Formats: sequence, C-alpha cells, structure tokens
Amino acid sequence: MLSTGNDIVSLNAINVTRTKQPNFYSKILTPTETALHQQPCFANIPFEIFVWLLWSIKESAFKYLQRIDVDILFTPVKFEVSEVQIPSKFNLLNFNTAELKGTGFGGLNSIGATIKFGDYILYSNSLIYQEFVATVVNNNEDFGKTHWGIKRIESDDIEIQSVGVRAFLTKNLPDKNIIISKNPQGIPVLLKDDLELSIPISFSHHEYYVAYSFQLPV
Repeated sequence: MLSTGNDIVSLNAINVTRTKQPNFYSKILTPTETALHQQPCFANIPFEIFVWLLWSIKESAFKYLQRIDVDILFTPVKFEVSEVQIPSKFNLLNFNTAELKGTGFGGLNSIGATIKFGDYILYSNSLIYQEFVATVVNNNEDFGKTHWGIKRIESDDIEIQSVGVRAFLTKNLPDKNIIISKNPQGIPVLLKDDLELSIPISFSHHEYYVAYSFQLPV
C-alpha cells in the first residue's frame, strides 16, 4: 500500500541534560542503537541530537505504517534503526532560509537509514540542521516520488502550527482544488469531489517548524 510518514523535532526545544540520561534515552533506543553512536561517522553529531534523530526516524516509520495498520502502537524500541548512512564530512549547518522543499533527496546532505518493525522494512532520509531534525520514510530506497517540505513559522501556537502546515502543503500540491481532511481513524487524507485520493500525506510540527510529506503514485 502506498503511504508516507514524516516528523520534525525542534532542537531548540529539547532538554539536553534529560536526553543524555539513560533512563530517558533507553525508552527510545535499544542497546544496539545506542552503540551506533560510537562509530566514527557520528563524530559531528552530539549524542542528544543522535537520540532525537532516531526518535524522528521511528516516529516517521510509525506514521507510515499506521496508514496500513491502524492498530499499530508506537513503542519506539520496537522500531529498529540500522544501516545509518552519513555523508562524509557531515557538519551541522544553520537553516538560513524560510522554507525548504523538494522531491527526493538527491544532492542534499541527508542521512539515510533502514528501519525494521516486525516483518516490515522501511527506509528513511533525514535532514539535520542546528535548529531541527526532519525525517521522511518510504518503503524503498527510491524517494523520487516523495515530496516534502520544511518551513519556519512565526508562532508555536498549536492552532497556528496546524493551519500553517496545511497551507504549506496545499500550496505545493499538484492540484489546488483539493481538500485536506481526516479519515475515520484520524489519519490525514486528500479529498477531491468528496472522494479520497490515492496520495498519502503526513504532517508534523514542533515549536517554530512545520513539515509535510506526500507520495505520488508510481
């Protein structure tokens, strides 16, 4: 089934001290995942950012699978992240723009990973800036049909976040005569003439950042 999942974490809003405490991060990371951070490729990614990177990956994978199985529960340690691919000479840069959007991740300094949950195997691409971590998940390594966007907004009010991310998505859809709604399970969907389109969408927001992803049919 066609699906999509995304997540964004504002790094300005995290509690660094709490994140580094084993009784906190052990609820997110397995021991094997925790050991990943010792690899040389993570030298430029502080441990607290590593924790929220994996949270973002797992949350995105959960959103992806929730569209397929609405009974799935989000237990972070059951989403196993492996085969993390970090670009050589990776550095954390500032997000010096109002918004960023794209189709796929070609040419971007993205971090790839593989996620396993039961019999499912998914793939992710994540962008890390000084200000946030943003992730999109797909069911294969080809993100060529995956559209995504990240935007800074002026308020962290939840209503403004919700309105802002929907307006941001609507502006970038291929058809402007589409309504954003929710299905009976509370999952966001696109409607045209009261019919649900086969274009899965995903929203996320945290503090002053909003993000979306959607997947076009092959």
